[in-house]
This record gives sequence, C-alpha cells and structure tokens, in this order.
Amino acid sequence: MLLSAIFQALHLSVPEPVHDIDIQEIIIDTRKIVNATYAIFIALNGNNRAGHQYLENAYNKGIRHFIVAQPVDSDLYPDAVFLYVANTLDALQQIGRANRLKYDYPVIGITGSNGKTIVKEWLYELLSQCAPYNQNAGPVRSPKSYNSQIGIPLSLWLMQSENSIGIFEAGISQPGEMAKAEAMMRPDIGIITNIGDAHSEGFDNKAQKINEKLLLFTHAKLLIYGIDNPDLQAGVQALNEARIAQGTQPLDLFTWSYREEATLRILDTTVAGPYTHIHALYQGQDIHLAIPYTDKAYIENAIHCWCTLLHLGIAAEQIASLMTRLHPVAMRLQLVEGINNCTLINDSYNSDYTSLQIALDFLNQQKQHGKKTIILSDILQIKKNHEQFYQKVAALINQKGIDRLIGIGKNMRQHQEAFAAFPQIEQVFFDNTEAFLQNFSTSDFTNETILLKGARDFEFEKIEAILEEKKHTTVMEVDLSAMHSNLKVYQKMLRPGVKLMAMVKAFSYGTGSYEIASLLQYAGVDYLTVAYLDEGIALRKSGITLPIMVMSPELGSYEQMISWKIEPEIFSLQSLENFIKIAQQKDSSAYPIHIKLDTGMHRLGFNEEELPLLISILNSTHHIEVKSIFSHLAGSDEASFDSFTQLQAERYTRMSDQLLAALPYQPIRHLCNTSAISRFPDLQFDMVRLGIGLYGVDANKATQDQLQNVGILKTTIAQIRTLKAGETVGYSRRGTLYQDSTVATVSIGYADGYFRDFGNGKGGMMIHGMFAPTLGSICMDMCMLDITGIPDVKVGDAVTVFGPDLPVSRLAGWADTIPYEIMTSVSQRVKRIYTNE
Repeated sequence: MLLSAIFQALHLSVPEPVHDIDIQEIIIDTRKIVNATYAIFIALNGNNRAGHQYLENAYNKGIRHFIVAQPVDSDLYPDAVFLYVANTLDALQQIGRANRLKYDYPVIGITGSNGKTIVKEWLYELLSQCAPYNQNAGPVRSPKSYNSQIGIPLSLWLMQSENSIGIFEAGISQPGEMAKAEAMMRPDIGIITNIGDAHSEGFDNKAQKINEKLLLFTHAKLLIYGIDNPDLQAGVQALNEARIAQGTQPLDLFTWSYREEATLRILDTTVAGPYTHIHALYQGQDIHLAIPYTDKAYIENAIHCWCTLLHLGIAAEQIASLMTRLHPVAMRLQLVEGINNCTLINDSYNSDYTSLQIALDFLNQQKQHGKKTIILSDILQIKKNHEQFYQKVAALINQKGIDRLIGIGKNMRQHQEAFAAFPQIEQVFFDNTEAFLQNFSTSDFTNETILLKGARDFEFEKIEAILEEKKHTTVMEVDLSAMHSNLKVYQKMLRPGVKLMAMVKAFSYGTGSYEIASLLQYAGVDYLTVAYLDEGIALRKSGITLPIMVMSPELGSYEQMISWKIEPEIFSLQSLENFIKIAQQKDSSAYPIHIKLDTGMHRLGFNEEELPLLISILNSTHHIEVKSIFSHLAGSDEASFDSFTQLQAERYTRMSDQLLAALPYQPIRHLCNTSAISRFPDLQFDMVRLGIGLYGVDANKATQDQLQNVGILKTTIAQIRTLKAGETVGYSRRGTLYQDSTVATVSIGYADGYFRDFGNGKGGMMIHGMFAPTLGSICMDMCMLDITGIPDVKVGDAVTVFGPDLPVSRLAGWADTIPYEIMTSVSQRVKRIYTNE
C-alpha cells in the first residue's frame, strides 16, 4: 500500500514533501523487522509497555515511517515521517480495512467457539487445489490463529491483487469487538462453527455470545451454519429479521443438519477404521464423502468445509476426492530435544512466506546454540514469478541470521542463485527428501538449532524421525502460547510502572528451564529467579541475558555467582559478610544483591532488630548495592489468613522504609507472589513475583478462570488384556477385580513422577475423553488402568495423565498436596515438547 494511501485511510493530509513509497510491512514488534526501508512502525500499547518506548529501536534498525499517538521530538529522528493519530490500534484497524476494500474477490469470514482455525486451514488446503481459486497466488488466509483485534488487520494486510479468495477468522473475548472485526473484514461469505463455552468469560450468557459473533455477518451475503443448535438458529433468525426491518437484503442461508431439512441434510455417518463416511442429500442428489477422522468435532469442521465448497460450485466428486486426503492441522510449532545436543523446531506441515517469517522469529528466540540451520522445502503455493519470490525468501533468511540452509525441492534447486547472493550462508540443495536422507548423516548436525519448514508433500516427518532425540514415550507437552497468555493476564493487573519477576526455579515448575526462560525474556519480563546457582548458570550458558536472582545461594558459590553475573538473595548477616568478602576479592563495585526480610514466614530473612547493623554494613562498603528488598507472604492464597497477610505487609513496609531512609539510593521493593498479585493489588510496590500462575494455577477463582492450561502430561498404552472377575493386578495383588474387566498397562510410573499414592483407584487418567481409574500398585515404570466400558481403545493410544480435562489440582487433591509438588515431580527423563502458535 502506498504511503499516501495510508494517510488517506487514516483521514490525514499528506504533508509536502513526502516520498510516496510502497509500504510492504507493518511492524508492531521491532524484533521482527525484515525490510526496514519499506516498513511502517505502529506504536501499539501493550499490557505494561507503551509502543513509543521502541521508537528509537525501530529508527536505529532503519525504519523511517511511524504511526504514533503521542508527541515526538522529530529532531531526534532525522528524515523520519510521523503520522499522528488519536489511537494507534484504531489506526492499524483502519489500514487493515482499507487494504481489504481494495479487492473485490470473495472473502470468507469464520467465527465460532471452536474449530475456526481448523476450518480456515482446511479451506485453504482444499481451495488451493480447486479451479479457479488456485490460480495466480491462490487463496490468502489468516496466519496461525491471527483472529484478535490486532491479528485481523495484520491478516487483511496480506491481501494482494494476485489472490483469488480470502479466508479469515475472527475471535472475540468481550462485547463490542465483533463490530470492529466486521468493519475491517466485511466478509461476503460467513461460516459459524461450533458454539461452546470457550471464551465465555466476558458474556452474560450463550445467547449474548452468539448474537455478538453473528455481528460479523452484518453485511455478508451468505451464512453457512448448522441448524441443530436452537440458540444459534434463533440468533440467525433475529439477525435476518433485523436486516429486513432496516430494508437490507436478508442473508442467504446454506444450512446443514443431522435432524431437519436443510441445504445439506446429513443422512448418516459411519466409522470404518480411521475414516468416517458421511452420506448427505444436496439439491435432491445423494452425495457422500469420507474423511480420515472419527472425532465428532472434526466431522463438524469437515461438514462446514463441504458446505462451503458446494456453495462455491466445486463438483461433489472433486470434493470427495480431496477431503479423503485432508491433513491434520498443525496448530503450533513444536520444539523438542534433537540429536547431538541440537534443538529441533518442527513446523513441517505448511509452508508459505508468512508462516516462514513466524517460524524464523521463533527460531531467533532460541539462544542456546550459536549455529542456526533451516531445512526448507519448495513453497508450493507460488504459481508464478518464482525467481522474484525466492529472492525475497533468500533475503528473509539472510536478514534472520541463518547460518546454514538445506533446500529441498526442484524449485529451491532451480533458484539456488537467489540464495547464492548471500555466500556467508552455508548452502546445499536436493531435489527431494529422499536425496537429502541418502546424502546426510546424523553426524552432520551438532550443537545447533534446526528449523524444519516444509510443505506436506515433502514428508519432512522422515527427517524429523532421524533428527529428534529418542526418549521415553511419556511426554510433557508445554504450550508456550498459553504461558504467554497467562503472563498477559497478570501484566494487566499491574499498576503502571510495576515490574515483574518470573520464577523459573525447579526446572520451571517441571516444564523446562531454558525454553521457558527464553519465552519470558522475549516477552519482556524484568527479572528471573532460580532456586540454586547451577540453574542460573545453565540459563546463562543458554544465552539468557535477563537479570537473574538466586533465592538459595550457598556460601561456597559466591565467586562463581559473580563470574556469571547472577545476583544473590542475602538473608543473614553471615551471608552478607561472606558475599562482601568475595566481592572485595573480585574487585566488584556496586554488585547487585537482594535483601530478604522475615515478616512472618520464618524461613529465611533478616529480623527487624538486625536492621541497624545491616544498614551499617551496607553503608560501609562500595562493593555491593542493594538492588531490591523483599519478603515472602505465608498465606496470601487463603482468605482465612488475610489478617496475617496484612500484618506481614505492615511489618514489611515498616522495615523496608527504614532501609530506604538509610540508603543513599532507592532499591526496588517487592512483596506480592502469584496469589497476592490479584488478591492484594495495593501491595504491588515496585515489582511482583509471578510463579505458579504462569503455569495456569491460581488459588483465586476469578483469576484461575482467565488462565490457560500450560502442561499436558501424556503417555501411551503398552498392552491391553481381558481378565476374569477374581483376578488380581500388580504387586502384592493389591488390585482385585470384582467383575470381568479390560485392563490397560500404560508407560508411566513413579520414576516418571506419578505418585504411588495414586494406585488402586485413588487416581486415574483420561482415555478417549473418559476417565480410567488405576488398578493395583503404581510400578516404577508402568501402571495399570481399568478401561472397561471405554470403546475402541487399542495399543499405542494416547493417555492423558493431566491436562485440560484432568487438571493438576485434581491430582494434587488425590495426594493431599499442592499443584506445585505434582508439577515439579515430573521426572526429567520425561521428554518435554514445546508448542507455540
């Protein structure tokens, strides 16, 4: 979009003289700049940071065009052009709307509680194979789950004249948002998927949420939906009545139903092996297809796609052929441990320029290895101008600092000259995946981060199989996107200017150390905290540069602590004197330390009567400087202890005031832990410490309802047997069967962190969405479950130990303990898989 068009979209006059360049990138994060010359930076405000703080950074990286809402001293930014607006988010949305309105090809808008992203991705996959929608650049879609008030305009910005159809999703979290989404997207065709309880917090009831979602189709021509939901059916009827009352043409409706007459009447669904066969009646004709899924939600998603393609005029026979091969949608990138001390990022299920940018940004968050390698396939969606496109890809890979490129595919090989323009990148090309596998060995990959980025046709899962470290089949899936969302929940609770310290001790509550610290560093937290020095050193070795506080420093570790620039908690006169002695030996000046006060926890910390001597020592040396003063609340998560929490706060305020008055500088003060952040906002002081809340657990129900589950512990079924009543199961014959039963042995035991207390029916796991209680004693490496009555279970099926449907808090209840213990008990022999949207 021309710069002058952006001025026009924002209703601003174009000043003279301004060079009217073609703006190709919208930047809201200065870490993701590709082509600064043709970029514009929009200073959006985040939860706890203002975009204007990053103007200098953006300018220093080459950006010369800015959209701002606050006055800027233009003398500090020679040659820069500033567009002043009242609200920068509104400006971003106006630009997205303006770009969408430039094009008259159809736009599909998708909303609903669940299934939006899957329907969008499947439609993109299907229409990319159907004329006329596969012509030129083919369809354009929202990247990943870009369906928010920021994600929608960024998605619409991707629309170009070469595209044939747009497919975008819209999500909402509160009333008022969908009207803004509709004004930007203006879909011609609407799809509303499953309506459930997801994201219901901001709505009074389901009807209100449905009516809000239907606002996306205020100006649409057609709506595709299932009429078996009476609330949705009533909402659609009300919308059409309102359109008629306003003199507007009512929505055309493409309906589907299992029970009633509809445009597509589903007559029967039958499961045969991994396929579901769906028979339906459409325009008087009996049609059918088979999809490689048996889950009810996937069947509904497929029906929405079926309806859409029928409406667009795709032949029923072609639809049936394509949908038999529907691929699973990789909702998130996966990060796992690779061979030879490598880290492997798997994004090998789709390949287009936008998703390549996202994957490379995620790669650049990983600092644990100096070398970065990408294995990249042909990008199949490109139908013309291949040379120009691969030049763009090569420039992107170079800009992102990639050290080695392994190109796979005839187009990559044919256009390798585009990459030769960057000779500092090690490069090798192969015609296909098999050629790569025949010519590379595992020894060619050592101490590096490897990104797998390929189109499905190239079967990069074969490469993944040789590069991924093989471990125990029990895995902990850690959702980094959910953790980032949880962080934002707490950031929104903070008063302006309050800093945030994140706790990553105990292997980040069992979820992994470096990977979590890397996310938090990228997300802009101010401090990290570990329990012991070796945890902090491991983070430093992995490239973490944030300040790190050690909560339990050992007396003999101070010299190493200074060498690694890690800051100690000082809790006694002895620890203070010992650290000063080491700081003197190291000739340190104003080395940061953190003073802990005992206000009632009675674990570690200075007592009030020790403060005069503490102050005297602190003021007598220049080798150290108090960075922060803090204390630990003993019962902030329980209302019954609120009076004691207030007593601790009074003691802390009184004691820290003494220190502040006596020191010639102003240390940071922090008292709040996770529960106190929401329950005692008046105690936030200068910084808060966020721990278990990051991982989706908070004792405050109002806060808990806003958090997402971060960790899913999964295992697999190793064997299934049928036993008669009276048989026993497990050691000491503790598990007695009182009826004929089906028993599954699963690959997790107490050596993996599954407590022996959970045996003999006290605990259980989820299989196919149903609860299966334990049988007999928990063994070291395995345990047994009663799966009697759970249908279609087979060896190799996934078993959820804890996750969204079986929360950690429930397991903690079985063991009469707290969620912290459950999470930190998961053994490190359990492989961690990190996912990120």
